[in-house]
Amino acid sequence: MKQLLFVFIGGGFGSVLRFIIGKWLNNTENGIPYGTFFANILGSFLIGIILGYAAKNDTLSQNSTLLLATGFCGGFTTFSTFAYENHVFLKSGDFTSFAFYTIASFAVGFLAVFTGMYLVKFI
Repeated sequence: MKQLLFVFIGGGFGSVLRFIIGKWLNNTENGIPYGTFFANILGSFLIGIILGYAAKNDTLSQNSTLLLATGFCGGFTTFSTFAYENHVFLKSGDFTSFAFYTIASFAVGFLAVFTGMYLVKFI
């Protein structure tokens, strides 16, 4: 039960921060979801740092990892929103935005995870 509480608390903070970033960065004029993209990339980078640090130093407890990686990063990143936004691009026939957003999200997301894990080596 304690582990569920850590995931719940972390997820709540991550979700609220994602909501704020989406309100601030998503472009309502042209529909480009910069906020979702930013949240997914930042979340990927953070989970790389968190899990890289945990693996390197073996200092993060299981509860800390649940709070930060599973909870916060899980609540902060948003695959369901990403999938919906791509649905909107496809439905409107905007195949260029669909392709760019999808490829950039995957490529930059993976790069962010690897960069976070690499940077932990210097901490």
